[in-house]
Amino acid sequence: MPKKRSKNNPLSKEDKQNNRAISKNRVRVENVIACVKRFKILADKYRNRRRRFGLRFSLIAAAYNRDLTP
Repeated sequence: MPKKRSKNNPLSKEDKQNNRAISKNRVRVENVIACVKRFKILADKYRNRRRRFGLRFSLIAAAYNRDLTP
C-alpha cells in the first residue's frame, strides 16, 4: 500500500518514489483484471460446467498474453 501524507507531515522523496513504483505495478494488474472482466468470465456468474472453467480461463489469458506480445 502506498504511504499517505498528512497536513503536518509531507512525504519524503523516497516515499514518493516508492509510491510511484507501487502505482506502476498496480496499474498493470488492474488492467489485466479489467480485460478478463470484459470477457465476463469473472464479472458474471459462471453457468457452464465447472471442469471447463480452468480451460476457458486459460484460453482467455492466452488470448490476452498474445495481444501483449508484438
